[in-house]
Amino acid sequence: MTMLPTRISAKRWKGGPGARRSSRRNDMLGRAILWAAGLMALAVLLPFGLVDRLAERPPATETGPGPAPPMTGTPEGGTEVRVYLAKARKIESVPLEHYVRGVLAAEMPADFELEALKAQAIAARTYIVRRLRSGDTAGVPEGADVTDTVAHQAYIPLDELAKRPERTIAKLNQAVNETRDQVITYQGEPIMAAFFSTSNGYTENAEDYWKNPVPYLKSVPSPWDQNESPRYAETAELPLNEVLDKLGLTPAAVPGLAQAPRQDGTESSSSGTAAGGGLAADVRILSRTAGKRVEEVQFGSKRFSGRDIREKLNLRSSAFDWERDGDKLRITTYGYGHGVGMSQYGAQGMAKQGAGAERILTYYYTGVQLDKASKLLTAADRPSS
Repeated sequence: MTMLPTRISAKRWKGGPGARRSSRRNDMLGRAILWAAGLMALAVLLPFGLVDRLAERPPATETGPGPAPPMTGTPEGGTEVRVYLAKARKIESVPLEHYVRGVLAAEMPADFELEALKAQAIAARTYIVRRLRSGDTAGVPEGADVTDTVAHQAYIPLDELAKRPERTIAKLNQAVNETRDQVITYQGEPIMAAFFSTSNGYTENAEDYWKNPVPYLKSVPSPWDQNESPRYAETAELPLNEVLDKLGLTPAAVPGLAQAPRQDGTESSSSGTAAGGGLAADVRILSRTAGKRVEEVQFGSKRFSGRDIREKLNLRSSAFDWERDGDKLRITTYGYGHGVGMSQYGAQGMAKQGAGAERILTYYYTGVQLDKASKLLTAADRPSS
């Protein structure tokens, strides 16, 4: 059950004795209604498992869901985030920490280790604080700060989150509460806290994927992903004509790929290379990045970046190998996502080995430290409504 924050006014009550008695009666009646509503809501919420694997296997010491620790909320006058809900086409305004919880619920499985969830919560908070601090409203309708889509950060609205099991809410609340107000900074400014699902064994330099270097987004080994992630490797087969079409090429532009394979499975031209997966001399992987992802590919007379190939062919990752199988191109990808910043399954592996959230973050983001969001955000940082 979602616990909404209780806001206490700093103004003193100035009514007389009768007003005070009336207020107490109204307060008691209100609490009774809320208590009854809470019991009814609990009965409704329990059957909903949605996608949280944690709900499918409760801890052995539990016989049922316990009460979720309440969110610590945002102090009176604290920062609120205006989220544009794309499907509902409306804006939901929530306290900063509730926004972080909604992102955490959408971006990472709730059955991850607590320290991995805490690292993700801090990264999510850093993203929105950086956006609010800079007044960035790119890509959102007027009156909103951010959308609930992957164009910014995925976010689960309050009413949808209320359908999650009590155990899930409790764990999300704990991760957010224990990291409250924490953000990642580099030289005093909130970082671009990029994160992704699964690495290929390494993260990627920012400049190798987005062209522009970022001092704290540097390639580091991430050896945990292969064992932790079900998304580590995937093989897809694409018809050669479909590959050429998606790359905007004609068969005549890529003679080596257009050649028919012989019955023994080899090309009619023997110019294939190991780097190109045995395809042909004019179809090959030319180079790889520091993060072991494909940097540049040649198709005939044209060259593409690994990112181009990933996006045009809708691959999970720009870390891939390929080989020809008749009239198809068999592509095996490693990892899932752009590869820059924190690997979520890498964070899970580190947490399983005992690493805390701060250790995880300072490993994946080079030269950073934790600071307070409340220190970085002021009223002047918010765009006018």
